[in-house]
Amino acid sequence: MKILPEYKEKKFNQLEEKIGIKFNNPNYLIQALVHRSYLNENRDFVLGHNERLEFLGDAVLELIITEFLFENYLNPEGELTSWRAALVNAKMCAQVANEIGMEEYLFLSHGESKDAGTKAREYILANVMESVIGAIYIDQGWDIAKQFVTRWIITKLPEVLEKGLWMDSKSRFQEAAQEIVGITPSYKVLSEEGPDHAKQFIVGVYLDKEKIAEGTGLSKQEAQVDAAEKALEIKQWPGPRITILPKEKESEII
Repeated sequence: MKILPEYKEKKFNQLEEKIGIKFNNPNYLIQALVHRSYLNENRDFVLGHNERLEFLGDAVLELIITEFLFENYLNPEGELTSWRAALVNAKMCAQVANEIGMEEYLFLSHGESKDAGTKAREYILANVMESVIGAIYIDQGWDIAKQFVTRWIITKLPEVLEKGLWMDSKSRFQEAAQEIVGITPSYKVLSEEGPDHAKQFIVGVYLDKEKIAEGTGLSKQEAQVDAAEKALEIKQWPGPRITILPKEKESEII
């Protein structure tokens, strides 16, 4: 096995130290960070892009989360499904990828490399998180992949439950606003910018006549969601009430 020079050039050993895993074949880790766009400009690069590893990692991540929830909680299937969705969605995966510092290891085209801080970059980082999980599974096996997911993602569950992140932000803000101040939020498009194929919307969210926050997005719905998220951050209202039913380790479910 020949380790690619990019391993030293990009200091992938530091990434291994960060995640606490020494790869048997570091090329798996390198490939997990290769976006398709990079190959368009570097056709002699010996590895492929990360999409097959992403496909694998997506399944591994979902199964690890599902197993954990099944083994530890007696809540109904619908609630567990919502909790799982909050742990595996793009926003959560991108957040964890940023916490680990994966962005500096990305292999991107010149065009894609300019999009730092955008929704497009968040999507790339979310996919990379899944591809890294796939690489860990291939190189290290199930147990190490499970340890990685537990350390970096399952530990987010208390925050998900406390803040109600298992609900979408518009629903959370509406429920909290109705319960706490007795007002149903309303949304208003404040401006539209850019050409039709790449229009940017700015939307305000209001409680009665008071504007609480503004959000941006490539669609009105996306901008409303962004505005609701920012409004929740401003108000710091508690998440929706939910009954958590922990499973006793001795109990059995037939």
